[in-house]
Amino acid sequence: MTKICQVDAYLVDLEVETVRTDAVQAFVKQETIFVELGTDDGNTGTGYAYTIGTGGRAVLSMLREHLLPQLVGQDARDIERLWFELFAHTRATAVGAITSLALAAVDTALWDLRCLRAGEPLWRLAGGFRRQVPMYDTEGGWLHLSADELARGAKASKQAGWPGVKIKVGKPSLHEDVERLREVREAVGPAMDIMVDANQSFTHAEATRRARAFEALDIFWFEEPMPADDLSGHAHLARSTSIPVAVGESMYSIGQFREYLAAGAASIVQVDVARVGGITPWLKVAHLAEAANVAVCPHFLMELHVSLAAAIPNGRYVEHIPQLRAITHGELEIVAGHAVAPETPGLGIDWDRDAIDRRRMA
Repeated sequence: MTKICQVDAYLVDLEVETVRTDAVQAFVKQETIFVELGTDDGNTGTGYAYTIGTGGRAVLSMLREHLLPQLVGQDARDIERLWFELFAHTRATAVGAITSLALAAVDTALWDLRCLRAGEPLWRLAGGFRRQVPMYDTEGGWLHLSADELARGAKASKQAGWPGVKIKVGKPSLHEDVERLREVREAVGPAMDIMVDANQSFTHAEATRRARAFEALDIFWFEEPMPADDLSGHAHLARSTSIPVAVGESMYSIGQFREYLAAGAASIVQVDVARVGGITPWLKVAHLAEAANVAVCPHFLMELHVSLAAAIPNGRYVEHIPQLRAITHGELEIVAGHAVAPETPGLGIDWDRDAIDRRRMA
């Protein structure tokens, strides 16, 4: 038995590395919620989740007051059982962001322990399909940037060898969105993938209208065109456009993904390990998507998602948004436009403990 004998949760506020805006919000800061689980065999697993500016303390409270006390004395190897029991313990607040983020912080710590005990990297224990996954860049595509800045950023990404870039859409005028995308397409040529992201800002009618206008620019996917709870709207849109519809970062359960896939409303699945409740449900969503012949391109958290996307056969892209450099040693390895999954045992993130301690919130 590998008994959990020590539990801890704490919050670290991270400054945003660059100005990030979209059609509905700005990235204020990253509230990073850490969980550490120590076991009687001398190992310590570190897991984490995040918010982009609000709610982190609510997640921390959920962990400290309700979830972590349930783990003391439990066998850390029983990840499926522990996830299920913690979820059952919080049914009054599930399905929802606070509960999922708290579960994710615990679940990633348990997976870190599993990999450390085995002496294996996450990408191999989670499936072991390949080590490298193509990357696309989001950092040069924010909504506040001018068309010229978008074009220059996309061209720089292409020169760096990255196969794709993502551009935020949602300007008041359809024509402004189109002109911005046209400048990017002209800058990078026909061979580079261009993704667009509306961050749930459109009605069904407007999403349909803009998708029709975007088709001539050979857009690789149309991300979160409408609010995530508009399942029928996404299904109708997917049937009306040749652009693949990408969803998932704002979904918090396996069941939500099942309904989208069953309705033909998701052409690309962007499941986020923190928001869906951890690695355990993330892998189930990924295999569900594989059964539906749908690619997985996870949202954010590139330092963790590189290993998960590498573990599965339908991992298509990893999103480049660096945000952990202030509290880690080294950076994600990128070779010829591909993210390389770490070979070190555990999650593969080399935490800078001193930097973390300096940023811990009271």
